Amino acid sequence: MALDTVDRDLITLLQVNARESTANLARKLGIARTTVVARLARLERDGAVVGYTARLGSSAGVPAVQAHVGITLQPKSGRDVVRRLQKLPELQWLSSVSGEFDYIAILKAETTARLDQLLDEIGELDGVIKTHTSVVLAVRVDRNAG
Repeated sequence: MALDTVDRDLITLLQVNARESTANLARKLGIARTTVVARLARLERDGAVVGYTARLGSSAGVPAVQAHVGITLQPKSGRDVVRRLQKLPELQWLSSVSGEFDYIAILKAETTARLDQLLDEIGELDGVIKTHTSVVLAVRVDRNAG
């Protein structure tokens, strides 16, 4: 499905606030409310928009520490390492990547002490050669609803 500029702008507005009324979305986009409703229905039907969610703020008990972890593996150990990483509830996202690392993980932990434990656990997994961690200091743009 090809998205035009209005579709992309609509999706961006929804990523900022998925509860925005169709009337407000229409006003911000400069189109009719019925056009917004029709486009939303099409985006949902075609799978461009697959759901709406609530993001919890820090007062709701969302983990306070987030880190991006580059993980370098021994050859042929990826499947086993991924299987073990999936068991960590603090693992939010894991992607295989090109470049210096084999995988990039995003971890969210309650405390820096728990993050430190997680990093030790990951570093001790069979097949992990090294990790490189960057702790998130501030999120400047967040268009993900999860």
